[in-house]
Formats: sequence, structure tokens, C-alpha cells
Amino acid sequence: MKAFAQLFLSLDETNKTNEKVRILKDYFNSVPDSDKMHMLALFTGRRPKRPINSTLIRTYAIEVSNIPQWLFEESYHVVGDLAETMSLLMPESPNSSSKTLTEWIAEINQQYTRTEEERKLWLIESWAMLDAQERFVFNKLLTGSFRIGVSQSLVVKALADITGIEAPALTHRIMGSWMPEDYSYDQLIREQNAADNISRPYPFFLAYPIQETSEKRKNAEEVGAALGPADEWQAEWKWDGIRAQMIKRGGQIFIWSRGEDLATEKFPELHPFLNALPDGTVLDGEILSFQNDLPLSFSVLQTRIGRKNLTKKILADSPVATIVYDCLEYAGEDIRYKSQSERRETLEGLYQQTKFPEVFNLSRLITFKTWEELETIREQSRVMIAEGIMLKRKNASYQVGRKRGDWWKWKIDPLSVDAVMIYAQKGHGRRADLYTDYTFAVWDGDKLVPFAKAYSGLTDAEINKVDYFVKRNTLEKFGPVRTVKPELVFEIGFEGINKSSRHKSGIALRFPRILRWRTDKPKEEADTLDSLKALLNE
Repeated sequence: MKAFAQLFLSLDETNKTNEKVRILKDYFNSVPDSDKMHMLALFTGRRPKRPINSTLIRTYAIEVSNIPQWLFEESYHVVGDLAETMSLLMPESPNSSSKTLTEWIAEINQQYTRTEEERKLWLIESWAMLDAQERFVFNKLLTGSFRIGVSQSLVVKALADITGIEAPALTHRIMGSWMPEDYSYDQLIREQNAADNISRPYPFFLAYPIQETSEKRKNAEEVGAALGPADEWQAEWKWDGIRAQMIKRGGQIFIWSRGEDLATEKFPELHPFLNALPDGTVLDGEILSFQNDLPLSFSVLQTRIGRKNLTKKILADSPVATIVYDCLEYAGEDIRYKSQSERRETLEGLYQQTKFPEVFNLSRLITFKTWEELETIREQSRVMIAEGIMLKRKNASYQVGRKRGDWWKWKIDPLSVDAVMIYAQKGHGRRADLYTDYTFAVWDGDKLVPFAKAYSGLTDAEINKVDYFVKRNTLEKFGPVRTVKPELVFEIGFEGINKSSRHKSGIALRFPRILRWRTDKPKEEADTLDSLKALLNE
């Protein structure tokens, strides 16, 4: 744990890529193989389950800290992170643990079989044998809030430098549902054929945004200047669903989401189609709610995401299909090295062989000759229930991760309204002492009705100014939330809007964010709820 806590601290203290890689390599070279795999699991999102709920952990932490609950809660609101708050308030310990990361995680997992009193005793004894930094990281693991500001690609690069194995091969090997208890470091570095695990997906190739800000999207002239001749590219609609790889290997079928969640049982409608595929096939596409040969909005798909049991009603209300746009493996051969055009030809052949039109749709290529023509077509995106256009270079291979050059997403301009800020709450991490999370409202007659929350889109300087305003214009306090004088107006951008019975306004926005602070506009000129509802029909 000492080495892992130092790794966490060292990575947090630098923003230099090469330095982070060096730190990771030093760690890999200095710890047991089992710790390497547990670290790799944690850094790729495979966290241990929480054996003790957060309420009990807080109660025990208050007891150990020997402070009143109100003071603990006030401290938490200032710090903004429960694990850090607990480690700061507890008495200093001169101890430092000699247990490895593997041993600590094993102990955490063992708590499932123990009584509440035994868990409490173990937790208090554990805190006492850890120094402040170790205790902070331990609390992160225990509460399920472990996050690290290091991309998976940097971890893979460090591992590739040490092992001599190519980064794409390592990336593929750490995909899937492995856990460090059943997948050893020796297996990771000595595995000759990563596809031996028949369920394992490939790393996803991710498109780069043509426009990286929330402002007006680039026009055809700018796109053409950046990408070159239009005839070198194929265009498709950018669908708003769940990105997934669909696999048929060894007579078995698997569906993996982009977040590396095995979701085979979540989409039973797709099973007949997948079982009909030739063995040794891997497809890349989008899973959407689908009805009458048309995709439905993402809000419909959300009604079944996360459900443990898919009832007949849920399946009927949110039927799904897939729109497939790439073939990564055919007849057991990894064909990612082939060009986009060649893979497309293979995909079209599969589509002709596999007749399941109700659930298997081929992503339609958009015919265009000029960027100006494509820009005009792009304006139909919302009618198509799409987010914009995907651009793929015809001679491009299927790559790993987000790479500039061969796959681009050209999204439509966001919808927007002008709204009044009415609530504010402090952020987390480095912004834990600043009011950065805001709730916005529009006019319904002479009343302001809240309709969205947003916490991104302002510069640091603007955040500081808003924070100054909030602290001097608070009307009421509700725990960490402050009601503020309704005066500041902001333009709120969003990708979609749907009816919602769960919200007081009757609507829900998709990806709301702040586009700009309207210092030029008084609150009386903010938009109305009727103007928002009018967008439902556009």
C-alpha cells in the first residue's frame, strides 16, 4: 500500500506526460506481480465492491476523529471529497503499512462475510496502521470513489516499454471482464494470442471532434480546408445510442459496451441475429431503441439501461436494434488492418447473408460530392434522430483509441436557451471551495421554473466571478446548496430535449452545458418554458 499511495501522490503532482510514464514504470519495476495486476485493474476501472456502506463509514470516521457530526459535515462541504475529509480529520498516525496492495484488497473483499461489528473493528484498526497518504488512498478504495488522472493509454505505454510488447496488443489483452484474482501478470505478458479468450472485444476506435468547443460548429469551407478532397471520405449519420461490439466466436455470442460492460443479456432481441452470424465475426455499431424502421431518442433507451429485470412491458416500450458500421473480425481473422472501404465491403456481404432486417441495420452511407453539399445534409440530423455526421477516411485502418486524422465527428450546432441561475453548489477536487455547479431556470409566467443543471463551459476567471456573486447574494441555504438572487443570465446549450414526468418543468435536456455568460442580458429577457417546449416539436 505504501508504494501504491506514493504512486497516487506522485502522479497527482505532475501534469507532464513523460514524467507520468516514468513514475508508472518505476512502480511496475518495484512491486510484486500481483500488485501490478491490481494496480492495472484499478487504473482501468475495475474497482472492488464496497463492503461497508458510506453512511456507516462516515459514522465510524466521526467517532475516530472525535468531533461533532456538524463539524464533520461542514468540513466535508469545504473539502468536497469524503475520502480526503476522513483522512484529514483523523488523528495523525506514526504507522505505515507493510501490507501489499493485493493484501489490502483481499481484506476489503473478505468483509462481505463478516458481521457489522467485525467490519467496524477491522476498519478502525486499519485506519490506525496507515499514515495520512495511505489512509486517503485506502478510503478511496473502500468508498468506491477511486479515480486517477491518468489515461489507460499512458499505463499501457509504460507497460509496453517494460515488457517490449506492442501497446495495441496490450490494450487488447486488458479488455474484457478479467479480474486480478484470476488473470496473472505472467498470463498478460506471455499470452501468444490475445484472441484465445473468445469473449474478448477489440479496443474501440474513437472519432475526434471537428469542433472541440461548445460554440458554433465549423462550416463546410473550414472542414474542407482541414480534411482535404471530399472524395477521400465516406460519411454516415452519427447515431445517439450505446456503442457496442457484437461478437460470435466458438458458437457463443457476446455484446460489449464501450465502457467494457458485458451486456449480452441486456439485449435479447439481438441474440437471434448474432447467432446467425458466421463464427469468428466481430461487428462494431450502435444499439438504439428502434421502431417502425426508425431510431427513437436516447431517452427511450434510458428506460431499460440499468434495469436488472427486463419485463415484457420494458421490452415492448423500448425495443432495440443495432445499426452496424464496421467489421473488425471475419472468419476468425482480425481485419482491422484493412482499409475502411475493404471492411465496408465485408460488412455489406455479411448484411446480405444475415437476414434480420428488424434488428440488423447497415449504417447508410451518405452520398455527397462536395463539403458544401454534405453541410446541407447535416442540417437534417435532428430529423434523422442523429447527432450529426461521422467522417471516415476511405483508406484508413481501424485504430485504437481516439486518434486525430482518420475518423471525425461533425456534430450539429447545439440547441440553446438563455436561462437564469437560481441555485449554486460547490464543486469537487481542486474546485471544492468554489461554487461551480449551477441550476438554471426559465420563466413560466412570472415564476422561474428550474429545468437544468450545468457545471461546465466557464473559464476559471468567470467561475471566480460567479463564486464571488454567489457568496454575496445567497438568499437561503439547504445543506450544500445555496439559493441565490436570480440575476445572472447564461446561454445553456444542449443536444436534445424530451418530455419528462420526473422534472418540475416537464422536460429533460441531453448534455446541458454553459455556452456563455450573457452579461449583456437582464433576467427579464431570459427565455420561457413555452419556448423550451416548442423545441420538442422541432
